[in-house]
Amino acid sequence: MNMTAKATVATAWRYPVKSMMGEELNAAVLTERGLVGDRAFALVDEETGKVVSAKNPQKWPDFFAFHAAYVAPPEDANLPAVWISLPDGRVVRSDDASANDEISKTLSRKVALKQLAPESAQLEQYWPEHAGQDDEVTAEAVAGDAPAGSFFDYATVHLLTTSTLDELRAAYPPGRFEVRRFRPNIVIDTAGAKGFVENDWVGKTLQIGDSVRLQITDPCPRCVMTTLAQGDLPRDPGIFKHGIARNSVHVPFAGRALPSVGVYAKVLAGGTIRRGDSVRVL
Repeated sequence: MNMTAKATVATAWRYPVKSMMGEELNAAVLTERGLVGDRAFALVDEETGKVVSAKNPQKWPDFFAFHAAYVAPPEDANLPAVWISLPDGRVVRSDDASANDEISKTLSRKVALKQLAPESAQLEQYWPEHAGQDDEVTAEAVAGDAPAGSFFDYATVHLLTTSTLDELRAAYPPGRFEVRRFRPNIVIDTAGAKGFVENDWVGKTLQIGDSVRLQITDPCPRCVMTTLAQGDLPRDPGIFKHGIARNSVHVPFAGRALPSVGVYAKVLAGGTIRRGDSVRVL
């Protein structure tokens, strides 16, 4: 990235319930556990004990039709209840005694809303390129580099730049490369920089505003989730095949090159970030 460019925070996103649609924010508080309230809840399949994830759309179809939002702004040590909007338009509260039953009926499978991940938590991931094979669906660990008991796929913070979105749009013009396909926590406006600029941030420290510092650890590998329908966004396998696959880069935690978009980070110094805050690579 051109280091003379003025990069800024474009927006922040929080996802109260793992794999459900979340909330776009003008400001957010970051702690060592990421954005306060992010992925604080998840559904757990009571039969298998695995965390429910849109990464297996065969088992959990249309999971992106669920929306989650806090009933009040969350605080680090005192998270409020969550409104969960069901695909049919009904809304339940996470603290209602009937919430698990209502969600289970909608999913046609018994699930329970949890705030603490099971020990050695796993989720199921579908690989369309392996359809019909023994490894079509695999079990993947949850919270690889995140605190134990959390519901993050790997790290506590995920960043995405506007230059990467522009690069993907140029590679596959028919595709709708919108932020919500990629579920980042922080979108950074890279002020006209070109290419997958965050690839070069891995191993470096990012400063946001005066106080927040993030260590960029890995590119963020991508899966079938990015191709799924979300609201008015259509299902589009070309998003991966013609766009994401162009950026296959070495992912340290995986030990190999993988199609990736955005980067993972851990919080070195927390604080509040706001839309328009300056962003610079140290």
